[in-house]
Amino acid sequence: MANPGYGKRDAPDQRPRTNHDFAHLPPREAAVAAYIDRLPSGADVSVKTLAKHLPYGQCALRTALNNLQRAGHLRRGREHLTGTGSQLWITRTWFTRTARDDDWWATFTRGDVPKESPERQGRPIRSRAFILLAALGRSTPALSLPEADCASLAPLVAEWFERGADEDSVRHALTAGLPTPVHHPAALIRRRLTTKMPPEPTAVRPPLRMLECAKCRVPGRAEVLAGGVCGECRGEYAPAHRDAPLPAPAIHARAAEIRAAMAHKRQERTLA
Repeated sequence: MANPGYGKRDAPDQRPRTNHDFAHLPPREAAVAAYIDRLPSGADVSVKTLAKHLPYGQCALRTALNNLQRAGHLRRGREHLTGTGSQLWITRTWFTRTARDDDWWATFTRGDVPKESPERQGRPIRSRAFILLAALGRSTPALSLPEADCASLAPLVAEWFERGADEDSVRHALTAGLPTPVHHPAALIRRRLTTKMPPEPTAVRPPLRMLECAKCRVPGRAEVLAGGVCGECRGEYAPAHRDAPLPAPAIHARAAEIRAAMAHKRQERTLA
């Protein structure tokens, strides 16, 4: 795990995990993405640490991470958590198995969670809640559900997710301390989902976020970081011209001129 503030953060509203999430990527990038995807929140995803666990060197991993950023699976940036009473910005690395375009990341940095339409998802998929319910019977046969019951109960599970619960907490709430035998799995699950529902989260001001260029690491607005790279690094425009500093002799000469002028004015006031 990384130091607080420097680990992986999962982007919101990802599609359910499948065996083909990274099939569109080259083999190396797909392997790195699959590894990061399965790491818990807060895990260290620095190049140095990844090189200890993956069969790639740091240079290859740095290139792979930049390619994942270009493909929309990763962004690096900084975040200021509201309510901390500090002006400190902490480093973040956001990852998503669902590739996002530049507009999505720009909306995300403004504190919104953009929603994908079914058309943009490209294929009809079952919801995260439905998949959790359908998979219950694999680990707990007493809670095997038909498709109709999964569809009926999915909105309750979705509400748990909206209130901040993850898959593990929902699964534990449904499977812990089961009676023997379970006569009506759907009724038991509905009762537990209803009576154990987490409280609604309190309204919290979204954190301030900014992304940074994958190459030069300079922070910038998400709208100008196409593919996670700034325009200067993409070669679209030259860096702003900066005047060269004056040499030391010129500075000393100018200072002497200013002192002489000030002395002359003081002498004029004395004579007056």
